[in-house]
Amino acid sequence: MSTPVNVAVVYYSSTGTIAAIARAMAEDAERAGARVRLRRAAELAPRSAIDSNPAWAENLAATADVPEVSPDDMVWADAVIFGSPTRYGNIAAQLKQFIDTLGGLWQAGQLSDKVYSGFTSSSTTHGGQETTLLALYNTIHHFGGILVTPGYTDATKFVDGNPYGTSHVAGQGDIPVGEQTLTAARVQTERVVKFTRAIKAGLAAEA
Repeated sequence: MSTPVNVAVVYYSSTGTIAAIARAMAEDAERAGARVRLRRAAELAPRSAIDSNPAWAENLAATADVPEVSPDDMVWADAVIFGSPTRYGNIAAQLKQFIDTLGGLWQAGQLSDKVYSGFTSSSTTHGGQETTLLALYNTIHHFGGILVTPGYTDATKFVDGNPYGTSHVAGQGDIPVGEQTLTAARVQTERVVKFTRAIKAGLAAEA
């Protein structure tokens, strides 16, 4: 019997691109045999800003059924896949705010020895995708987490070209998530589940 693993997909999305990738990854993780929690970071922007962009308001309404992430989700998870759009080459403030609430868990050692990975999107090609993921991964080193990235471990990675994690160029929100991005998401998620299962089983055997 394979070792059961818990995977949390934790994301922030304004206009829906990251939300679409997050849902795909949650489904991929379930197909790979994981127990999954799909969670979104709380929206911090004022309603006036959200309403000024129809796609932003539409996505907020469309994802109202997705529970907001809590520290308990981090404790529950054996692996966490974080998703964020690029914000000047860094992660969005909404996701960072949640991460910044985790100091107590970090201090208690409850964020260490878990698998972590990340995905992102940008408006333009080379619009900060790699730096956003690398900035996110700085946090994982502080957690004492185990990074599992896709690398070039699958032939499809030579098509999408990002070894750090799944990324998508969304334009002005008019370039939908397509097969290339969905394939990258599947490859990354399956790799996360595979190594989470192996690490969890190995640690249990040593206990």
